[in-house]
Amino acid sequence: MEKEHVALAITGMTCGHCVAAVKKALAAVPGVGEVEVTLSPPRAVVSCDPSRTTVEMLTKATAEEGYPSSPTAR
Repeated sequence: MEKEHVALAITGMTCGHCVAAVKKALAAVPGVGEVEVTLSPPRAVVSCDPSRTTVEMLTKATAEEGYPSSPTAR
């Protein structure tokens, strides 16, 4: 399986709980492997299977958790 890395800029994270919530939401998306979320800068880097995961699925997962996101350069 070929992995793709997607970087997302996350809006609204202010603490460790926010980081944990975003990480959990992203990890639950089908096809996602590793997830790294940082508060400063507020972003996530997701390793995923591009045949099972789309950027739209990732941004929807963070938005549903209350933290809108958008793709960004790594």
